[in-house]
Amino acid sequence: MSKVASEVRSSFLDYFKRQGHEVVASSSLVPQNDPTLMFANAGMVQFKDVFTGQDRRPYTRATSSQKCIRISGKHNDLENVGVTARHHTFFEMLGNFSFGDYFKEDAIAFSWELVTKEWGISPNKLVATVFGGAEGVPADDEARAIWKKVTGWGDDRVLGIPGVPGDNFWQMGETGPCGPSTELHFFTGDGETNIASFGEEPTPDGKGWMEIWNLVFMQFDRAGSEAAGYTLAPLPKPCVDTGAGLERVTSVLQGKTSNYETDLLRALVDKAAVIAKKPYGGTQADDDVSMRVIADHARLTAFLIAEGIQPDRAGRPYVLRRVMRRAIRHGHRLGIKEPFLHEVALEVVSTMGDQYPELRERQALIASVAEQEEVRFRETIDRGLKILDDEVARLTSAGQSTIPGKVVFDLEATYGFPNDLTDVIARERRVHIDYAGYKDELEKHKKLSEGSKVGDEAVGDVWRHAQQALRDAAGGSDSAAVKFTGYEREEGEGRVLFLAHGAERATTATKHAKQGEKVAVVVDETPFYGESGGQVGDRGVIKTKSGGKVRVDDTLKPLTGLVVHVGEVVLGEILEGDAVKLEVDHAARTATRRNHSATHLLHWALRKVVGESAQQKGSLVAPDRLRFDYSSGKPLTAEQIQQIEDLVNEKILLDAPVLTEVLPQAEAKKRGAMAIFEEKYGDVVRVLTMTKDSVELCGGTHARALGEIGMFKILSDNGIAAGVRRVEAATGLNALKYVRDLEGTMRQAASLVKAAPSELPEKIERLLADAKKLDKELAEAKRKAAMGGGGNGGAGGGLDTWVQSARTTSFGKVLSLKLDVPDNAMLREVAEKLRDKLGESVVLVGSVAGPKAMLVLTVSKALTQQFKAGDLIRPIAQILGGSGGGRPDMAQAGGTEVGKIDEALGKLYELVGAAG
Repeated sequence: MSKVASEVRSSFLDYFKRQGHEVVASSSLVPQNDPTLMFANAGMVQFKDVFTGQDRRPYTRATSSQKCIRISGKHNDLENVGVTARHHTFFEMLGNFSFGDYFKEDAIAFSWELVTKEWGISPNKLVATVFGGAEGVPADDEARAIWKKVTGWGDDRVLGIPGVPGDNFWQMGETGPCGPSTELHFFTGDGETNIASFGEEPTPDGKGWMEIWNLVFMQFDRAGSEAAGYTLAPLPKPCVDTGAGLERVTSVLQGKTSNYETDLLRALVDKAAVIAKKPYGGTQADDDVSMRVIADHARLTAFLIAEGIQPDRAGRPYVLRRVMRRAIRHGHRLGIKEPFLHEVALEVVSTMGDQYPELRERQALIASVAEQEEVRFRETIDRGLKILDDEVARLTSAGQSTIPGKVVFDLEATYGFPNDLTDVIARERRVHIDYAGYKDELEKHKKLSEGSKVGDEAVGDVWRHAQQALRDAAGGSDSAAVKFTGYEREEGEGRVLFLAHGAERATTATKHAKQGEKVAVVVDETPFYGESGGQVGDRGVIKTKSGGKVRVDDTLKPLTGLVVHVGEVVLGEILEGDAVKLEVDHAARTATRRNHSATHLLHWALRKVVGESAQQKGSLVAPDRLRFDYSSGKPLTAEQIQQIEDLVNEKILLDAPVLTEVLPQAEAKKRGAMAIFEEKYGDVVRVLTMTKDSVELCGGTHARALGEIGMFKILSDNGIAAGVRRVEAATGLNALKYVRDLEGTMRQAASLVKAAPSELPEKIERLLADAKKLDKELAEAKRKAAMGGGGNGGAGGGLDTWVQSARTTSFGKVLSLKLDVPDNAMLREVAEKLRDKLGESVVLVGSVAGPKAMLVLTVSKALTQQFKAGDLIRPIAQILGGSGGGRPDMAQAGGTEVGKIDEALGKLYELVGAAG
C-alpha cells in the first residue's frame, strides 16, 4: 500500500484518465476568474465558470491536482498549523469533476474502487457520511443507498450528518448552485476501528478519524432571500466536484499518523532540525511544533514567490509576508541566529520541482526574496528587543513585573514586533504582560482605522489625522489635497500643517520635533514627488526660517491627496505652523527623471521587438536604476536586447522634446494614450508624449528632452513569475559606469589568461577543453584507484583490502569507508561492489568533493527487514548538516559540514550495534 507522494498523485490522475477524464494542469494559486478569492482554495476554482455555465470546455469530465492555499476566511487554520498532524497553509487537492455528465452512482463507485482496489485501503478502516437532511431539505437517501450497494455496508457505516450549510451540504453562496455532499473518513487509530468515536477531533498526533475525500453533488439552484425564504429547484445538468487532500491520502498510504512524516514534508522538517541543530521527535513539544510550522510555511513561501508575489504590506503580498515572518519567529524560538528560511524554501524546490517546474526555474528568485525578507525582519526584531529590554530594565528598577499593554501594542504597531514574540521574551525575562491593556489598545486602533479588503493592513490613524489637518486648512473641503509644484520646479515654499514622530512608521502626532528625532512632515504645497506609479519618492531638505533643518529621506502618498515628507531633524527644530522652504535633491531628481522617461521608451521598444503582447506589468524608477516588468513567456535573445537598446538610444539621439498635456481621460484615450498597469486615473489625466511612438498616461516626473537621458543600457532580463519577465537597465552616467566596469573586467580576464581582449573567447574555449580533458582523466584515475585497478594488486585489489577491514556481527558484515572519488555515481558503484563481495552486509561509503560531502549506504536484500538504508542514513546525514533518503536497500545523502565526515561515517557502527 505504501506509495511515495508522486505515485499517489499520478495514480489518482491515471485512474480518472482511464475513466474518460481530461487531465487538467493545476491553475495558478492566484485565481484568474474569481476576484472574490485571494487564492485558489479548492480544485473546483478553475472550473467555477464551467459549473455555472459561463464557460464551455471540450470535455465533460476532468481531473486535476490543484495547488491550494487556505489562510483566510472560514478556512483559516493558521494557528493549527504545526500543532495538529493535518492542517496546512499550502496543500494539493486531488479532484475529479463532472460537468453534467455522470452523477452520484458513478462518482461514489469511482471513489470506492480507487480507494479500496487501486490504493488497497482496507474497507474496515473507512466510514462514509451523507447529508442527513434539514428543514425544507430532504436527506440524501440516494447517496446512502448507493454506498450500501457499492460497499455492502449497513447504516452503521453510512452516517447521516444534518445541517444547511454544513459538513455535508455545500453551497457556492447565499443563492446559486448547491447540493449535498458525501465524505469518506479513515480511522488512523490503533487496533479495531472505533465507529463510536466518529465525530471527535483527532488527537494532535493525528490518531482518530480523518476525512480523506469529499464528493459534492451540485443538484439544486437556491433562490430567494433570508427575509422571503429560500427555495431549491433541480438543476437541469447536475455536476460533481470532489476533493481529496494529497497530504492526507499520502499519510494514509504510507502508514503515517502525521502528514509531516510523509515524503512531502519530512525532508523539510529535517532541514529545519539540521539548521536549528536540534533533534526532531515528532511530538507536541514546542521545538517540534516550530519545525513543522517552518516546513509548512516554507512551501507556501516557495510557491507564492514562484508565482511572482513578493512580501509587502497589503493583499496577497501581505499574506506572504505574514506567513514568512511567522516561520521566522518560530526559527527565533528554536534559537536560529542567521537567516534560514531560504534554505528550507530551496529544499521545497528539491522535493517538488519535478512536479512543478516553475520552482526550479525561479529558485534563485525564491532564495533571494526569502533571505532579503528575513534580513529585514531580523532588523525589526533587533530594534524591538532593545526597546523591550529597556522596558524590562525600567520595570525591574521600579520593582514591577508587568509590561503595560500599550508598550506591547506600540512595539507591534510602530516597529512590527509581533506580540507573540514579545510573550516568548517576557517569559524568558520572567515578567508578565498586561493582555487586557493590549486588547484595549488594539480595539482603540481598530475603531480608528479604516476598513479594508481582506488581507490589507489597516491605514494608520496618524495619516488620517494628517488628512484631516489638510482638510481643516482648506476650510473643511473633503477634496483638499497638498498642492504639488514639482513639475515646474525643484524648490518651493509652504506652511507646515502636520507633524508626527516616527517617519514612515509614524503613529503619534506632535506639535514640534527637535534635532535627532525622526519625523513626518505635511506641508500645504510641495515640489517633492510622493512615491507612486513605480517612481520612488523625492529626497532633499526642508528648512525653517528659524534655522531648523529636516533631511527628507523619502516622500510618501499614504492617502488620497496627502503627501508626507519623512526623515530626520538634523538641525534645530521644526514646529507645526512654520513657514518652510523645500529643496528637492537635484541630482537624485534628475537621475530619476532620466530613468522614468527611459522606462517609457523601453516599453515602446519592447512592444516593437517582442510584439504587442509585451505589456507593462509593473515598474520601479529610482535615481540609480530602472526596473520594468512585462508580459512574456520567454527570455530576450542577445539579438533582441541589442535591437531594443538601439531603438531606445536612437530616440535619445533625436533629442525630441518630452511633451505633457492635461486632458479629460476620454480625450486622452481617443488620442491613443496607453494606460499603465495597476495605475489609477481620475477624470482628468496627464498625457506624456515622446515622439509619435510613445504616448502614455503618466503622473511622474520626466526629462524635458530625450537627449537628457544620455545613454541607455540593459543590465539583465529575468523571469519573475509565470509569463512575466523583468528588465533592469541604467541610463546616463550609471550606464557609462556599467560599460566601463565591463571593460575593466574584460581587461583583467585577458591579463589572467595572457591574451588580448579580442582573443578572449578563443583562449577560454581552449582552456575549458583542456580542463574538461584533465577532469575526465582525473575521474578515471580515481575510479581505478577506488576499484583497486592500476596498482600492484590488479583489478579488485583495493576492494579486497577494504573487505578485510569489515566488522563481523551476528547478522553479517558492516563496513564504513572514506574514499576519494568525485561523484555519487562512483560512490554507488564502489558501495555495490563491496556489498556484493561481503554478502549479507551494511556498507557506507563517503567522499568530499569541494564544499560538499557525499554518502551512499547499501543494505543487502536479506537484511532490509532489519535495517532500512533510508532510515539509517538520515541521522548520519544530519551530522553533515544535510539530509538524505532512498530505498530500503540503497540510500544517499549529502551535507556541507565536510569536516565532520569521519564522525558521520563512524555513526553507522553505532546505529547497527557494531561499535567497538
